Amino acid sequence: MTAGRQAPGRPTVLVLATRNSHKVGELRRILDEAGLAIELLDVAEAEARCGRSIPEVPETGATFEANARLKAEAVAAASGLPAVADDSGLRVAALNGMPGVLSARWSGTGDDLANVELVLAQVSDIGDDRRQAEFVCAAALSVPGRDTLVEVGVLAGSLSRAPRGSNGFGYDPIFVPDGESRTTAEMTPQQKDAISHRGRAFRAMAARIASLEG
Repeated sequence: MTAGRQAPGRPTVLVLATRNSHKVGELRRILDEAGLAIELLDVAEAEARCGRSIPEVPETGATFEANARLKAEAVAAASGLPAVADDSGLRVAALNGMPGVLSARWSGTGDDLANVELVLAQVSDIGDDRRQAEFVCAAALSVPGRDTLVEVGVLAGSLSRAPRGSNGFGYDPIFVPDGESRTTAEMTPQQKDAISHRGRAFRAMAARIASLEG
C-alpha cells in the first residue's frame, strides 16, 4: 500500500477496481513509480474500508473504454471512493482485431494458457511478416460527482510461434514488442512497465489524478 503527504485538493484514497491479483500488483508498481501521494486500496481493502461488499461488474461493453468506465463507475458508486479500472487485451491483425474485449475469455475457459494456445492455433498458418498484433489498455478514473476520465495506451508488436518466458500474465508469453526480440513475459516487471500498454495508460492517468481538485 502506498501512502504519503497529501497535496491540497488531491484524493487521499484510490481504489484499484479489479480482483485480478496480477493487475493489482502491476497497477501498484506503475502508480508508485508516478509518485502520487495517495493511498491505494484493492477491492477487498475497499470493502473493509466502506463496510459493504462491492459486486462484480459484468464486462458488457463493446470497447475497452466502455468496459473500463463500467467497472470504475460501479466500484466508485459502491464504495463512495474514487476508483480506477482498466480493460485491456490483445488485438491480432490476422484475426480482424480479435480477441479484443474477449481476450480474457477467448477460449471460453478464462484460463490464460488455454487462451494463448487458441490464439497460436488460429494463426499457425500465418507467416512471420503477417503476425502483427497490439496490446491495448483503457484506464478509467471515476470520482463520485465528477465526469469519468479515460486514457488509452497501446503497445505494438507481433506474435511469437510459441510461448516464451515466465513473467507477466495473459498473452505476455507470445507477445514480442516492436524493436524487441523478447516476449513481454521474458522481461522484468520494471522493463515491461516502462513500455507496456498498461504502463502508458496509467502514467497518463496519473497526471489526471494529480491534477484533480478536492
